[in-house]
This record gives sequence, C-alpha cells and structure tokens, in this order.
Amino acid sequence: MMIFTLSIGLLERLGLIILFAFLISKMSFFKRHVVTQNTSILQKLLFGAFWGALGILMTLMGEPVSGGVANSRTIPILVSGIIGGPLVGTLAGVIAGLHRMFFYVGGDLTAFSCGISTIVAGVIGGLYKKRIDYAKRRFAYGFYLGIFVEFIQMMLILLLARPFDQAYALVEVIFLPMTFLNAFGVSMFLLFIEQIYAENENEKAKMAHLSLQIANATLSHFRKGLNEQSAGRVAQIIMDLAGYDAVSITDDEVILAHVGNGADHHQVGGPIWTEKTRTALDTQLIHFGITKEEIGCPHADCHLSSVIVAPLVINDVSVGTFKVYRTKSNAMQKTDIELISGLATLFSTQLEASLIEKQKSLRAKAEMTALRAQIRPHFLFNTLNAIMSLTRTDPEKARQLLNELSIVLRNGFKDNAAFTPLKDEIRVIEAYLNIEKARFPEKIKTIMEINTSMDFMIPPLILQPLIENAIKHGLQPKMGPGTLTLSIYESGNDVVFEITDDGVGMPADFNPLTATSSGIGVKNVAERLNTIYRRTLVIDTIQNKGTKLSFKLPLHTPA
Repeated sequence: MMIFTLSIGLLERLGLIILFAFLISKMSFFKRHVVTQNTSILQKLLFGAFWGALGILMTLMGEPVSGGVANSRTIPILVSGIIGGPLVGTLAGVIAGLHRMFFYVGGDLTAFSCGISTIVAGVIGGLYKKRIDYAKRRFAYGFYLGIFVEFIQMMLILLLARPFDQAYALVEVIFLPMTFLNAFGVSMFLLFIEQIYAENENEKAKMAHLSLQIANATLSHFRKGLNEQSAGRVAQIIMDLAGYDAVSITDDEVILAHVGNGADHHQVGGPIWTEKTRTALDTQLIHFGITKEEIGCPHADCHLSSVIVAPLVINDVSVGTFKVYRTKSNAMQKTDIELISGLATLFSTQLEASLIEKQKSLRAKAEMTALRAQIRPHFLFNTLNAIMSLTRTDPEKARQLLNELSIVLRNGFKDNAAFTPLKDEIRVIEAYLNIEKARFPEKIKTIMEINTSMDFMIPPLILQPLIENAIKHGLQPKMGPGTLTLSIYESGNDVVFEITDDGVGMPADFNPLTATSSGIGVKNVAERLNTIYRRTLVIDTIQNKGTKLSFKLPLHTPA
C-alpha cells in the first residue's frame, strides 16, 4: 500500500516535470543551449546553476518516507549532464547534492548518501553525453541510464546510511517507484530534446534547399556585373524566396538595390551610411546587428531591427555588400548566417567570373573557351540536382558539395595566369572528384599518389580536362565500378604526370587528338604542352581494359 501511495505521488510530480519539459523545449534560449556546440564557460556555469536549482525544487517537492525522501531530483541532474556535458552536469549535481546533504529539512537518514548520488548522477550524465548524442534513440538510452543511476543511488543508501535496517526498509519502499518513474521522466525529457534536434536538422535542410533555389534563380544575373539592374533583380529574388523583410545590395560606395521595408529612405543611388556595412567592407567578414541601434540607420521611422551584412569579394578586394533585414530585434538565427555566408560566396564567384570575362585577352579567351567547356551546363545542373537530393537526407553533405562546386566554378573563371601551384590544381581536381563521387557513389574510386613538391608550378587546368575525360569516356560507360589513379612523381630532371583508368578504353584506330568527335579539353592540353614545353601528351589505351594519359614537365619552369 505504501508503494502504491508513493507511486501516485511520484506520478503527479512526474506529470509536472513532463509539462515543464514540454514548455521549456519550445523556448528559443533552451533550444540554442541544446543544439549549440560552442557554449562559453560563463553560459555553462549559468546553465549548471539553473539545472541545480531545478534539482533542489524536485527535492522540496519530494515525499518524506521513513527518514528519507522519495523525489525526482535525478531527472534534471542527469539530463543536465546529458545536454550540457561534464561541467554542467557536475555543477548541477554539486548544487542539488549539497542542498540535500546540509540544507534539506525532512529526515537525515539518507542525506549524505543521496547527496553523493546526486553528484554522481550529474557526472555520469556528462560522461555519457557524446554517446547519447550519437544514439539513434536517445529517449531509450536515457531510460536505461536513468535506471542505472537510480540503482547506484540505492546502493549508496545501503552502503552509507545507518542504521542499516532502516536504510534497507527505505530502499524496499522507494526502489521500484523511484527507479522506473524517474527513468521514464529522463526518457521523456530526452524525447523532447530529440524533437529539438529533429527540428534543427529540418531547418538546416530547408536552408540548404533554399540556397539551391536562390543559386539557380540568380545564377545568370551577376554574370552581367555588379550594377543596379543585376542587383535589383537578385535582391527581389532573395526576398521572394527567403521571406526577409528587406534585402539590400551595395557596391563599395552607394546602394545599388534595396527592396522591402525601408525602401523609402534606403534609396538606390544613395550613399552607404551604416557602420555595419563599412565594417564588412573593411574587414571582409560577415557582421550582424540585433537591434535598431546596432544597424545605425539615422532615419527616425526606420523599422529595420536585425541585419546580416556579408561582403562581396573579388580577388581579395571588397567590391560591395549583400544585406538582409528583419523588422524584429534579435531575429536572425544561425541558419540565416550560414545561408547568407554561402550566398555571398556564390555571388562573389559570379562577380569574379563577370570581371574576368571583361578583362581577358584574345589568347586567354581562346584558352578559357576550352577550359570553360569542362564546366558544361549539364554538369552544373546535374550537380545542383545531386546536391538538392541530399538536402533532405544529408544537409551537411549538401553544403560541402555546394562549396566544392563553388571551387570548380571559381577556378574555371579566375584570372588566366601563366602558371599556378600544383596544390591549387589538385584542390580543384579534388572538388570535381568529390562532386562526381557524390553523384555516382558506387561507381568511381580514386587514388592519388603525389611525390613531388605541391608548390611546383604548372599551367592552370592542365590536369582537370584529362581527369574529366577519364571519368566521362572511361569510367562512366563501364559496367560496374571503376578506378581512376593520378600519379605524380619526379624522374631525373622531369616531373611525370599519369592519369590512369580501368574503363572501357578506346579502339586501336581512334586518336582523340585528331578525331573530330572528341572533346576540346584533351586537345587543348596537348596543344599547350607542345606550345609551352615542346612536350607531348602520350596516350596508351586498350579497348575494354583502360586508358593512361601521361606527360612530363621539366623540374624548372620555363620563363
């Protein structure tokens, strides 16, 4: 009968805890505490004190039983460690444990043992944080961990509380209801936390999908340069798709576009007057303001209260800014910052492409025509489709591939210098291969064997056309998976480059350097090798066996 009465009381308190867990899980500050991985020491101390105070409240709400107290103190203390880590869990356990030992008035039979077990619960929760973070079902793991912690508490009562017969009688009464109900409470708390993680992942997926939509819609506009017409169209697209209250784009002196709230005084052609914009231009870093005062607009009737300012950079020079606003203070989330950062990088790449197209010489134009062919529209859109498909299943991978795509695009349109470090060429190749392997995960295996200085200078895009040729004409038509090997090594006074694939090969009577049906990339590489070095691109191929493309460059780059 005692156990039944005690269980009813604990159930009532458990209902309150579950209600509290539901309400707090909807609060933005708690959500940030759960999902953030870079909380400061001060914030951890504050959260530890918060959870410790909650543990004290659970003690005060407990049910006195035979010199002890049946309570739900374990729930907040264990949860604090699981959420915040060892420091938060230990601090919360120490606060609630010391209160139980020295300040709780309600019988002292188990004061010391329960105080120690409370500290132990916080430590255990913190130590198990990483394991639970990666568990598929956090709530189930929390249930078993709750049982384990309560079992430890009962053992400590039997070991430390005296007289033993009273301690044993107490454990007989409280063991089952406290163990299973408190474990259930921990499980429910973690169920709400699991929903927070799911909401966060869904938000990231939405932002990744949104960034792809914006990238597709704006891809052609900044190719025409940074001007009022292109900026106005891009700003309107972003506001329509992302739903910000205002979007603004500037160059390094004036406002080129401002759509949405505040357009009456943030006028096109007007000067840049906000300090945030000037700071972003000077530092080339993203800045944000969370109040109207931080934005610094001098207009008395301006309703804009939150802003993110991202610089637009070409060749390490700030040429403008891209800004989004909301009319509510402190309204920008981490996902907003990630979205604007990615878009600013993409826009900078597009503007850089525009500048290069205007400045290139006849020789550069001829070479760039060949090299740009490596980034054909179907490759771009196939890649975007692949990234879009990952936004739901693996948003982090989608963001990584979007970054790889920006590297390939940027390299295809950058200034056509005579030579570039080998490490830069290798990075572009890695980006291209990462995209292809994401599109065909079971199809392509790559091996890179580089045994020379990564600072060795080579003509730009001398390797990527050969890599792409091996993928497209060698491995993709092959039935089943294939392997591409890039080997670079020194031999005497030369550096040897070999691109080998085990794909379909070519017929013996087919020569890609003379055939009218072959692509321009391999021909362009062969012509430049001959023009710059008087060296030859060697092609060894066996049909249905594979192909090896190789050439040698002198260790000392010619003038």
